[in-house]
Amino acid sequence: MIKISGVIITYNEEEHLEKCLTSLVGVVDEIIVVDSYSTDKTQEICKQFNVTFIQQEFLGYKEQKNFAVEQANFDYILSLDGDEALSETLKTSILKVKKDWKYLGYYCNRKNNYCGQWIHFSDWYPDRKLRLFKKNSGEWKGINPHDSYKLKNNTKSGQLSGDLLHWIYRDYEEHKQKVEKFSTISAQSYFDLKISASLFKVYFRPSWAFFKAYFLRLGILDGFYGWRICKQTFIVTYLKYNKLRQLWKNSKLNL
Repeated sequence: MIKISGVIITYNEEEHLEKCLTSLVGVVDEIIVVDSYSTDKTQEICKQFNVTFIQQEFLGYKEQKNFAVEQANFDYILSLDGDEALSETLKTSILKVKKDWKYLGYYCNRKNNYCGQWIHFSDWYPDRKLRLFKKNSGEWKGINPHDSYKLKNNTKSGQLSGDLLHWIYRDYEEHKQKVEKFSTISAQSYFDLKISASLFKVYFRPSWAFFKAYFLRLGILDGFYGWRICKQTFIVTYLKYNKLRQLWKNSKLNL
């Protein structure tokens, strides 16, 4: 049977971290927590479990996760965020894979809890994530803050049963604050990659993002919260491209 390192990056995760760590007990063979100098009870919670606790200044989402993977002692990695936990079905599926590992990486579906309600549609479910993989089979890539693990050379991957549970926002105010923050991070990341922001992108992309999430991916079936989620999908897309356009304008003014 293979041995798995559970790897988590954290910053002020006291609200959900205990659920995360508890779900890993009996599934992984070590737990590595890479913490960005939390100011809450994150470290105290980790002391209640058999955790290797490493403090590292935040390098960026994908950079921090790649750093965390390198700290693992085993060749097989299960990567979670501090506000995620394994469902019982997902635990069972991972334990089966430990006995019969076939692929370099495995996807699972992530289910998001929004304001106390599990979301079943829009862009938020099934929200496939590759979180179980062999070390050095790929790396965390993407445009911050939207990172994802990518296998090398489009290697064939497997699918796990069960959901990765994710407590995303406790209320609408937190959602709006994160939309403002993440749109700024995304705009800067796009600017650094020299991606442009035409007026077409500023006005068309948000409308398409809303239409796709609310109608094509059935966000409408999640009721009031589905509307709020898709509305914020529109807003974050608009803010991202509008802020990106402003960055380009400022850069030309400073020439």
